[in-house]
Amino acid sequence: MKNHVIQVENREYELERNYRDAFREDEFKEKVTDYFDDFDYIFGDYSCDALRLKGFYDKNNKNVKKINSIERLEDYIKDYCSYECRYFLLKKIKK
Repeated sequence: MKNHVIQVENREYELERNYRDAFREDEFKEKVTDYFDDFDYIFGDYSCDALRLKGFYDKNNKNVKKINSIERLEDYIKDYCSYECRYFLLKKIKK
């Protein structure tokens, strides 16, 4: 589902992953806040039918740390998400 662009206020994101058809634009827009403005990626997963969001940085971002590097996404999914949960990944479109 590449090239699906989501507009949130003055930011745009591209849907990079949509595992098990998890992405619901309305629900995402209700949940996301300006806290996520600085992140290069927003990951969303469903635990107990509730949407959880987490921000990640690209490896070249000056704010990247081991815990929030996009290169560690698979570890995050394995360690912090319910088994076989629905999830999605949005990448910020840089202007």
